[in-house]
Amino acid sequence: MIHKWWHRFVRKRTKPIAEDTALFWKRRLSIAYGLIAWNAFGLVLYSAYKGKADWAYYHGLKSEEEHNKSPGLAWANTLGIKNAKVYKISGLTKVDEYDIVDGESVKQDKSIKQLDSESLNENQ
Repeated sequence: MIHKWWHRFVRKRTKPIAEDTALFWKRRLSIAYGLIAWNAFGLVLYSAYKGKADWAYYHGLKSEEEHNKSPGLAWANTLGIKNAKVYKISGLTKVDEYDIVDGESVKQDKSIKQLDSESLNENQ
């Protein structure tokens, strides 16, 4: 995986060490890396728990308007999708659905949809 030029560069500028010493330092660095990674993971969880999960908003890189957009609408705008239907799912159940028309969120009332379908059935 290491490029040959890097390998040659290191070999020319360092002197060989004993295999036991190399293994000792490799283990020591592995333990240090593991501790640092574990602490970084804990810091991420702590930040999410304290409400700093959206770091861009927390540090002022995202406006209030962008923060209040739903994720579906934000991704549709990012991908350049003008018209879409968004379904919000929690577990195995559908929680909500709305349409995106010309880049804006349009929520329809379920009661209006039911009334429209009932009026269609009565007219037939």
